[in-house]
Amino acid sequence: MKEKVDELLARIHSLQEELEEEYRQAREEFEQKRERLADELRRQQRSYRTGLVAFLLRTRPLVALTAPLIYLGWLPFLLMDLFVTAYQWVCFPIYGIPRVRRADYVVIDRQDLPYLNAIEKFNCLYCSYGNGVAAYLREVAARTEQYWCPIKHARRMEAAHDRYHRFLDYGDAEAYRRGLERLRRELAEREARP
Repeated sequence: MKEKVDELLARIHSLQEELEEEYRQAREEFEQKRERLADELRRQQRSYRTGLVAFLLRTRPLVALTAPLIYLGWLPFLLMDLFVTAYQWVCFPIYGIPRVRRADYVVIDRQDLPYLNAIEKFNCLYCSYGNGVAAYLREVAARTEQYWCPIKHARRMEAAHDRYHRFLDYGDAEAYRRGLERLRRELAEREARP
């Protein structure tokens, strides 16, 4: 009986090794196909790229003249980014407000698109950074507002942040006094959840 069991175990082990080899080969084949498809997709997308000379020749002169003014925006965006980051790192722990993850808002990934030329990639970098910093700033400001002054405005406001609808009604002093601490606790609890 022991010999039979040993023989069966050896066969099982051999079959497991054979199965693992099949899986390894299948993974390798899949990876090769994936790389070929990715290369083909990159080639196809590159065919849509406009060369720099053609891009510049098609650019209207007034657009080219305003480019330096647009790119000066890097400075205020960078300063705002630095200020907001320092502000929340210093103040939020004191207030008990969870920090905003900057990486959730400032997303830079368009430089990998093969159909963009160098100028378009730079423009995408600028827009991604500027809009990301603006969204990051908005979330830091929204958390600050929820902590310090969670009161709705008397007038309708366009594009209010996602916390605004939970704020207290304008002019309701009793609700403000009752609800301020609750909203502060909700802020800490909401952000602490994964």
